[in-house]
Amino acid sequence: MKALTAELVVDGRAPQTPALAPNGRTMCYVLAPTSRVGDHLDTELWLIDVDGSGAARRVTADTATESQPRWSTDSGTLFFLSDRAERGVPQLYRLTLADGTRTGLTGWRAGITDHLTLADPNQVALLAQDEPTEEDERRARDRDDAVVVGAREPRARLRLLDLDTGQVTTPNVFGDRHVVELRQRPDGGPLAVLTQASADNDYGPRTARLHLFDHHTGIAEDLGPVAADARSLAWWPAEDGWHLGYLALTPPGLQAGSAVFDLALDDRVLRNRTAGLSMCPTELRQTDAAALVVFAEGLHTTLARIDPNELTPLSQHRGRLDGLTATRTGAEVAALTGSRYQLPNVYFGSPAGPLRKVTDTRPELAGIPLGTQQPLTYHAADGLALDGLLVLPVGKTAADGPFPLVTIVHGGPYDRHADRCQLFWFPSGQWLATAGYAVFLPNPRGGQGHGHQFAARVAGRVGREEWTDILTGIDLLVAQGIADPDRLGIAGSSHGGFMSAWAVGQTDRFRAALVGAGVTDWGMLAATGENGQFEAALGGSTGWSGIGPHPHDAVSPISFASRIRTPVLIMHGAEDTNVPLGQAVYLHRALRHFGVEHEFVIYPREGHSIRERAHQLDVLHRTRAWFDRWLRPER
Repeated sequence: MKALTAELVVDGRAPQTPALAPNGRTMCYVLAPTSRVGDHLDTELWLIDVDGSGAARRVTADTATESQPRWSTDSGTLFFLSDRAERGVPQLYRLTLADGTRTGLTGWRAGITDHLTLADPNQVALLAQDEPTEEDERRARDRDDAVVVGAREPRARLRLLDLDTGQVTTPNVFGDRHVVELRQRPDGGPLAVLTQASADNDYGPRTARLHLFDHHTGIAEDLGPVAADARSLAWWPAEDGWHLGYLALTPPGLQAGSAVFDLALDDRVLRNRTAGLSMCPTELRQTDAAALVVFAEGLHTTLARIDPNELTPLSQHRGRLDGLTATRTGAEVAALTGSRYQLPNVYFGSPAGPLRKVTDTRPELAGIPLGTQQPLTYHAADGLALDGLLVLPVGKTAADGPFPLVTIVHGGPYDRHADRCQLFWFPSGQWLATAGYAVFLPNPRGGQGHGHQFAARVAGRVGREEWTDILTGIDLLVAQGIADPDRLGIAGSSHGGFMSAWAVGQTDRFRAALVGAGVTDWGMLAATGENGQFEAALGGSTGWSGIGPHPHDAVSPISFASRIRTPVLIMHGAEDTNVPLGQAVYLHRALRHFGVEHEFVIYPREGHSIRERAHQLDVLHRTRAWFDRWLRPER
């Protein structure tokens, strides 16, 4: 019997961004390695006939980063981005299915960031930053490159590529705004354009506006501001004319559940189509008829359709459903999904379900024993309904307990543990279950899958009720004889890292903790993180809110460092801009000051996620070794 190794985990390849041809016969998807060796992630484009008549076949043989496959309206041509000519600088390419010809279409020196095939077969819309000027090149050459914040900020602009001439033109529209997303009306009409005042993650998502752009006349119309973090544009027809939908955070807070917003273009009436629902939209996809919506609903996922006066559920899927793509009619869809014991693959079928698996990208995992995974439901101390997952040690049942238990808290906090295969390069349920641990995966308030109010409950109150939600679940597993109260560990990354650091400052029940890319001081994160104002909404204040103490001090783990007695493993990427390294340094220095046993690991060149193969292997091996040391010293 094969055993699960760290190499098997990080050396796998996963399908991404499936794209169904409009006629529903062929599909393209990106195949990406879990880990990176070197400076670039080498991805591949693959084609497959969805009727099962042939095996998947690779589109190109280049060593390159290939991404964003998009089909022509007649399904005969595939457009995609590739940096085959110059690594790190993606350009637009075209694949003609009839003869297999691949053609480079752009040589834009700044690279292409996104593209949209239009109903006009001779044009493609592009998003790209301005090419460097002679002055820019001189400054770079002479190192006369002082950065003035706010000046000469890189912004993506709308460009139009004429396929007959190869000429790229830049319409003089939207001023100096950063263009985020494009979507053409299904009948070949105008483009819906989403822009921001800046590409800055802290400021830009709060300044979004919608526009219409007629690429034939060059005329743009401003439709006004939209809610924060707007994305996922989609058109649909109705009796009262065309509607334009998008996802955005539910106003007025920045820590809020996402909603589907519906703008009727004839009378400019805007509606929140998901107000009051106990599930959260994650994707919105356009068809020629009604738009499709993917909802996180508890531990599972629901696919629904936007009808004129209601949302019509079409099918429910266990775990997650990501990367939804549809034919023009919406009669067939494809998406990434899996099961409790199988990692995601591409599935295809009717939106009413069931979906049929059409790829198998991880055959090497077949036959490897995994721990039994089961859903949990329970109630918080204040009666709020909660859910989560329990993964038992491989080959064990609950009757074999109690076991050493590691609680893994998800990030976000607007994320969730879904009932899917819990096997990843970071500390995960199946990785620890293979080593003899029971693993608790809680979904406390603040997360995704239970509607806006559930998500908004932690704004300004992180670490409060969400912590007791987690603790209640642990107590339940102890009472059931599954968890050994003397061998408890806690782990998490990002917001999960915050919860891990918070936990050990509130109790000494845990024998070991792992803080990965975790938040230790909300005020400092609001000041230095790339999503500062979103973090301020969670922490409740900023350092410039006046003379302290501030509300964020009361919910920052660093404020409770003097209480920590639990051994802590800190892991952080050196180049993390989401949660900067200084957060980990702060915790390390505090623990050193108070004489707390800990280990501080910095991964060079890494951002918020660890991508290099050697580093991912280190994360997996070091995680197990740390919990073995404190929870299973007999090993």
